[in-house]
Amino acid sequence: MSTAAHPPNQGAHLLVVDDDADLLRLLSMRLTANGYRVTAVGSAEAALARLSIELPRLVISDIRLPDRDGMALFQEIRHSYPALPVILLTAHGTIPDAVEATTLGAYAYLTKPFDAKLLLERVAQALSLSAPAAGPASGDDAWRSGLISRSQVMDELLAEARLVAASDASILIRGESGTGKELLANAIHRASRRAKAPFIAVNCGAIPEALLESELFGHVKGAYTGAVAAREGLVQAADGGTLFLDEIGDMPLLLQVKLLRVLQERVVRQLGSDAGKPVDVRVLSATHRDLDAAMHAGQFREDLYYRLNVITLTLPPLAERREDIALMATQFLQSLAAKYDKTVRGYAPGALEALTTAAWPGNVRQLYNVVEHVCALATAPLVPLSLVQRALRVPSLEVLSYTEAKQRFERNYLVQLLKLTDGNVADAARLAERNRTEFYRLLQKYDLDASLFRSDSAVVASERQDDPLKNQ
Repeated sequence: MSTAAHPPNQGAHLLVVDDDADLLRLLSMRLTANGYRVTAVGSAEAALARLSIELPRLVISDIRLPDRDGMALFQEIRHSYPALPVILLTAHGTIPDAVEATTLGAYAYLTKPFDAKLLLERVAQALSLSAPAAGPASGDDAWRSGLISRSQVMDELLAEARLVAASDASILIRGESGTGKELLANAIHRASRRAKAPFIAVNCGAIPEALLESELFGHVKGAYTGAVAAREGLVQAADGGTLFLDEIGDMPLLLQVKLLRVLQERVVRQLGSDAGKPVDVRVLSATHRDLDAAMHAGQFREDLYYRLNVITLTLPPLAERREDIALMATQFLQSLAAKYDKTVRGYAPGALEALTTAAWPGNVRQLYNVVEHVCALATAPLVPLSLVQRALRVPSLEVLSYTEAKQRFERNYLVQLLKLTDGNVADAARLAERNRTEFYRLLQKYDLDASLFRSDSAVVASERQDDPLKNQ
């Protein structure tokens, strides 16, 4: 198999980890020459730092590394990024470790010295497993439009979502209200082979029980008082496409039985009719309720639960992806300013930080509503802090100082600060209550390069010149 057989993977981002500088250079050259975008690092800590910044499509790592065992790095990758394929490089003496790693989920291992052709074949094969599904969204991010994110937790979730989109397996999307469960379901539909067919969304909690059966399955003329004409149900309307059942936990037990029969038989029977009509639908469902507890309480059928819950995807609350808040708030403001024909173009000092550190019990939906509130009332080009505080109506959370952060979360804490400040070391050091020199030492301890979090290359260059450690 050659890389030419996988054109969608050209330009795929690969992370290569090896403490042998010469081998690292050789690997980078060969992979780059074959159309891949390569990030090369020499330690496990540097690899974890890069994973915090940008999730690659594939990791190639030596099994023996100077700062920590390569198996430990692999296991941490497996724990944090279960959908990320890993290829291990091993010397003869570490082959047993590599074999063990493959049983734990590593895609493959190659012994040193490795054959270049075999390496490229393994890379292409590994990427093909996580390649985008063929269809309208292949090769770009159109499939995930509306899901605004740069956080690693969302990158990992979206990578898993795109991977499972290629199948017809039923997916249960869990998450708090307002996290964007319907947006994720729609994205999965757009990334699937059913993208050109209908996507039908039904909120099971918003339709009265007396009407829900007719809405889902349709009815024949005269099926009940007021049924003056036959009507196709939403299940049949989704034929060939995707049916999204939002708040599935609110569906009455009697309708759960009928839905289960439809899923098992792939036949829908309209209300008032004994005749069945075949349907081909993929079912995605979502809930903010604890279905496991509802099932044990007899409020949700166990057989339907397992039929719907073949794959589970869990959307994190907004408080667990704070690095996305500024990005979303800015994009929401631009969109709403155009909608309301307002001249507002950004946030005044302190306003964006107040949004970033707010509690957000209503998640993304609440953030959108707050931004719409401030946009509608803004009378100046920049939204002031006072207007944001008025819209929030809740006290903001304080960013933890470095001394309050626990030692085992030290690296994640530093990454969070750099993301919140767009790599501005002075601001990050101020939030951590450390001077810049000490803060640079902490970054060096974890192989964190602040410039990687910055978008302005000119500012990055000037900041590097000001690095107090480099001038000592």
